[in-house]
Amino acid sequence: MVRFMGRTRVILLPGAILPAQPAYGALIEALGPDVQAVAKDLELYADNEPPVGWSLDTEIDGVLREADALGWQTFHLVGYSGGGAVALALAAKHPDRLLSLALLEPAWAGSWDWSPAHAELWKEYGRLEVLPPEQLLPAFTSLGVKPGVVLPPPPPGPPPSWMATRPEGIKAFLRNFRNYDLDRARLAAFRPPVFFALGGLSNPDGYGEIGSRLARVFFPDFHLEVFPKRHHFDPPHRIEPQRLAELLRRHWERAEASQAAGLAEAPK
Repeated sequence: MVRFMGRTRVILLPGAILPAQPAYGALIEALGPDVQAVAKDLELYADNEPPVGWSLDTEIDGVLREADALGWQTFHLVGYSGGGAVALALAAKHPDRLLSLALLEPAWAGSWDWSPAHAELWKEYGRLEVLPPEQLLPAFTSLGVKPGVVLPPPPPGPPPSWMATRPEGIKAFLRNFRNYDLDRARLAAFRPPVFFALGGLSNPDGYGEIGSRLARVFFPDFHLEVFPKRHHFDPPHRIEPQRLAELLRRHWERAEASQAAGLAEAPK
């Protein structure tokens, strides 16, 4: 594998519920010492309430600050769910910073010309904003899976302290998705490889359509990998980390080889 500075550099963004370390700990272990992987928490949860004026741009700024602090001019970016939406927005605005993009069922709504089924699904997501916290989280998770998939109950005992911030965080994502302007032309101009992981038991009108749309309309170098037994709330980075790690290593190897070839061919 071609590597810059001796190690593959990766930033991993979680979704709107689990913090970064429990979300990605198993995957980071599976990736091994040759990958310098940084699991970055969302700026959304830096305090007990979402920052005033928070948007996906707030998260983009946080990712770039993290990369700059590490001395990384370029890096691979992995994003799951809400973190995948951040990754898409960053790819549109700062494509020069990314060696590749890996999307683990990214969330997205926006003003695209979705199918009627997808549009109806996002109307259901919109109705979550008026629910009290104890109803919001079960309703939110039920929308992410195929009809008939039974989700396990929460683990016994009191919830972790960070869970108290999640209902407002989910609502912040839903509000921002309605009006965030993701520049489709700039997204279509993104040339590094894009990897998309999709659970076979996830809601096909949601994450399935997002994957199909990105493959069909935007990215010229796009690979979709289906994990048949997984869904949005038992995702491969937690349940099948070894398989996902191998797929990601191949993805990054190809991206870095392409980058190295481009540098070799550049005029001196």
